[in-house]
Amino acid sequence: MAVEDFFKNNTGKGIAIGIAAAILAPAILPVVVQAARPLARAAIKSGLLFLNKSRETVAEMGEVVEDLVAEARAEIDEERTKANSATVATEDIIEDSVDIAEAESEVVSKKTISPSS
Repeated sequence: MAVEDFFKNNTGKGIAIGIAAAILAPAILPVVVQAARPLARAAIKSGLLFLNKSRETVAEMGEVVEDLVAEARAEIDEERTKANSATVATEDIIEDSVDIAEAESEVVSKKTISPSS
């Protein structure tokens, strides 16, 4: 009865499984390693292929972002050039208006001075 009680208990089952594993491990382990090696190699190969594809995708995305940044900078430069041209044109108009106003002022002052002389 002591042997039956020993195996009914979880401790006994654990010890029996441990002894069986220790006896069978040298025979089973090389077979398991041989079977697992191609699977591990295939998993590593797939991982490397995925890594290379990911690097290519990230590089392409980087090029797209660089193109967008270059286009945005070109638009900003174009807007600044237009703004500067408009500013120069406005300044020219203001200078011309000032020159015309000064010329008219001189004509008016000559007219007012001439009749009295």
